[in-house]
Amino acid sequence: MLALVGRRTQWQEQVTSLKRMRAWVFTAEHLLSGGWALSEETLTNAAVAERFDQWLDHLIQSLQTEHYSDHERQCLEHFVQTTRSFRPHLILCYEVEGLPRTNNDTERYIRSLKTRARRMSGRKNWNSYLLRYGRYIAYYDCLAKLDAGEALLEYRLKRVSHQQWRVARSTCRIQRSEQLKIWRFRHKRDQYLHTLELRWQTTAGGT
Repeated sequence: MLALVGRRTQWQEQVTSLKRMRAWVFTAEHLLSGGWALSEETLTNAAVAERFDQWLDHLIQSLQTEHYSDHERQCLEHFVQTTRSFRPHLILCYEVEGLPRTNNDTERYIRSLKTRARRMSGRKNWNSYLLRYGRYIAYYDCLAKLDAGEALLEYRLKRVSHQQWRVARSTCRIQRSEQLKIWRFRHKRDQYLHTLELRWQTTAGGT
């Protein structure tokens, strides 16, 4: 028993440090979520910015006044630097009507797309499915959930001009091509680099 307590004592300082670092993240989340506001009327961009900036200044000041371990100080400096870099974009949701405060809904939707793709393909991941269809997956899924029938689909398609369709098609093809390049470089690097070398030799020989 004493041996177990002794081992736990060795971790006490590390656990305390981790809890304090976790508190920074939770405090930032609480301030940015607006959970402290008494009502939606008081939840304005200026109010959130004031509270968040005051807390961030307090963290910066604590680097000079409080005692931190070398690892904890390094983590806090990185946290402050990253937070200050993203600061101009963290409170935009209070200025733009309808902009979600988090991307949780987006992440859940992407997870549902992955799950459905894995079930249809019978594979553990959806990479091949995504590489084959690209961003069209989300459009197909949206139409399937609407279940509005071919009449509504035809009505919406007629509202798209030929030029708009060509621009959208070109954008999707470029984006899918970039995804394919990234996948080939990561998973078939030697073959991909060899192909590039052959293309370069052909181009250089032609000139």
